[in-house]
Amino acid sequence: MQKTILITGATSGFGKACAERFAREGWRLIVTGRRKDRLQELRELLSDAPLHVAELDVRDLKGVKAMIAALPEDFRDIDVLLNNAGLALGLQGADKTDLNDWETMIDTNIKGLCYLTRCLLPAMVARNQGHIINLGSVAGTYPYPGGNVYGATKAFVKQFSRNLLTDLTHTGIRVTNIEPGLAESEFSIVRFQGDKAKADAVYRGTQPLRPVDIAEIVYWVTSVPAHVNINTVEVMPVCQSCGPFHIHRQAE
Repeated sequence: MQKTILITGATSGFGKACAERFAREGWRLIVTGRRKDRLQELRELLSDAPLHVAELDVRDLKGVKAMIAALPEDFRDIDVLLNNAGLALGLQGADKTDLNDWETMIDTNIKGLCYLTRCLLPAMVARNQGHIINLGSVAGTYPYPGGNVYGATKAFVKQFSRNLLTDLTHTGIRVTNIEPGLAESEFSIVRFQGDKAKADAVYRGTQPLRPVDIAEIVYWVTSVPAHVNINTVEVMPVCQSCGPFHIHRQAE
């Protein structure tokens, strides 16, 4: 039976790669994003797949509800929700960062993820099947300078995913949190507000994860037997580790 996946933030990076991966397997796709031009490009790229495209800002609860209510009949039974939309902004210390950046990360990475999950869960519970896949980050486990609120939002994603599992053990619904490490996409360009030189410097001399690597993992966790739940996947490139403790020593 043909399955349906809803992907937020599908116009670039992990989301786009996941849309392409699931399209190759014949899934129905609901792809969402904020940028009309990118959505049109995705529509053309995936023209051979059963596809529904929706312009959506996950921070807008009314918009989320309206998008779900407007789904065509063939796309209403959603098997997998991929909460991929998210971002990091800035890398300054907590005493210097822009509060607007903090609010945007909280609204997108936490509230947007919660909105989609809460709005789609009742139908999954009624059907006694479904899968919530959240895109977390190793930043939710391992702190680093400048990671402040971004890392905190991903720590929320980790614990929210765990708590969802406890609420849903009486159902056939699965919940997975995928936590990538260093991965090259538009992530750093967004973080540094379009400064490509700064973004490129993040990956210089490394072989980072790629969006297609994460797409393979996302597809794998959906393809294991129905009684198996992959709770968490922490994945880094081989050039990365969680790092040593950092101690600041004053000059004598």
